[in-house]
Amino acid sequence: MQTKIIKLDPNNIDNTALCEAAAIIREGGLVAFPTETVYGLGADALHSEASKKIYAAKGRPSDNPLIVHISSYKDLLSIAKEVPPEAKKLADAFWPGPLTMIVWKNDNVPPETTGGMDTVAVRMPNHPIALRLIAESGCLIAAPSANTSGKPSPTEASHVALDMNGRIPMILDGGPVGIGIESTIIDLTEAKPMILRPGYITKDMLEAVLEKEVEIDPGILASEAACTHPLEAACTHPPGDITGPEASGLKPKAPGMRYKHYAPKADLVLVDGEAGDVVAKINELVQKKQETGQKIGVIATDETKSLYQSDYVVSIGARQDEDAIARHLYKILREFDDLNVDAIYSESFSTPRMGQAIMNRLLKAAGHQVIHV
Repeated sequence: MQTKIIKLDPNNIDNTALCEAAAIIREGGLVAFPTETVYGLGADALHSEASKKIYAAKGRPSDNPLIVHISSYKDLLSIAKEVPPEAKKLADAFWPGPLTMIVWKNDNVPPETTGGMDTVAVRMPNHPIALRLIAESGCLIAAPSANTSGKPSPTEASHVALDMNGRIPMILDGGPVGIGIESTIIDLTEAKPMILRPGYITKDMLEAVLEKEVEIDPGILASEAACTHPLEAACTHPPGDITGPEASGLKPKAPGMRYKHYAPKADLVLVDGEAGDVVAKINELVQKKQETGQKIGVIATDETKSLYQSDYVVSIGARQDEDAIARHLYKILREFDDLNVDAIYSESFSTPRMGQAIMNRLLKAAGHQVIHV
């Protein structure tokens, strides 16, 4: 299959190209497209065979649910068995935007789209190309990230092409994305709303709108707490793909929670602690690896980049600029793939607003390998 890549200006969208992409979706095919978070791999969410094509193209386990992307609130009503009052409040506040809501599904949504679950994850993306594609196709679009399953999510069309060239008919290139990490996921099927995946929209922001407590999935907290270790003791889970909440015995309910995600080719280890101690420990670890002939990469910040002695040192941005850290994360992991490093060490990022979301992605990319100093 030849993959057609079409460059679109989000501010002046070529209608001919968009109609061509929409026709592929209507006919049960796949199109990669930009959202404000990452690039998505889209297909008709209400067509079981189309959803199967997503899993096949990504190499994604079929029990990992897909997020249904919509272009109007009435689309949510068409696929939900019931819509709790919290959904309307959150939609008014955050849609279109990087928030995914989980509700009970009706029979319009095939089990292939939801990983066999009776719930469905839904969001309205805040990107003109995505919204126009959904509306023009006349379909609701199921769309996980447009990468090979397990690899870093794509934040540029070139990342999609690297993973999906020859596997899908079309990629819509709308330039780099704005946020760079996946949407916050909130479960509205329980007595209390619960965050199943942290993201740009935080617990505090959700609680301010709902005027009630929002819980965080115990599986997320368990996976974070399980990887705090003393000096020299790295957290290394047994080989396998399932990490985090699943390892704690709690069944994850949302896309991207069950299987290892975002991983670069090289082994990634996080080093957590006071800044000076982290720099010293990473330099020590780098030296030991280099003595065995290995090529090493380090993920630093603008403030610390000059302090490291490694083959490759890449800054993820200024530590106080949380948006930049999130936006650059996946791109940097892919850059290290291109450099063919043997191992990567990264600082941790306990930033005040998005720190949990950033660390959630890094922990999964590292297979929960953390050294605390």
